[in-house]
Amino acid sequence: MRELALNILDIAENSVKAGASLVRVLVEAKDGRLTIEISDNGCGMDAEFVKRVTDPFTTTRTTRKVGMGIPLFKMAAEMADGTFSITSEKGVGTTVTATFVLDHIDRAPLGDLADTVVTLIGGECRSDFVFDVRVNGKGFVFDTRELKAELDGVPVGEPEVLVFVRDMIKENLIDIGGEKL
Repeated sequence: MRELALNILDIAENSVKAGASLVRVLVEAKDGRLTIEISDNGCGMDAEFVKRVTDPFTTTRTTRKVGMGIPLFKMAAEMADGTFSITSEKGVGTTVTATFVLDHIDRAPLGDLADTVVTLIGGECRSDFVFDVRVNGKGFVFDTRELKAELDGVPVGEPEVLVFVRDMIKENLIDIGGEKL
């Protein structure tokens, strides 16, 4: 994947498919490193499956025999002198964490985080999402639970709401200097 935001999208969609009611995404740039962590309270995986999950030929899909999302995310982190880890517990949830050297020549750009957020919240998804973005001590948090409370019954997937969310995320990224990640 050419942009890390697409990795976030892929893994967060996996969380939704795993039955997560809450998916948390942390994107943090500090001390020359970029950290991306996606955690959920979905069905989780047993220890044996976690050991194999970075192998592209390990997948829970029935429509094809390969799963490239996690292996590509791991490769992207390692190519940028970073690290990758995945922890999971059956019935509890999963956490995927990747770090990258921020100015490494092989680090993929973050990409369009606002579009990733809008794509995740715009469907028929019943999951809630918390996006926590921090750049050198500045940050913002976007929580769909708070948005839903303010909307008072208006669906999050309404076009006007999605435009508002996209614009708000973009403005916040500019305010904290995150649009250049």
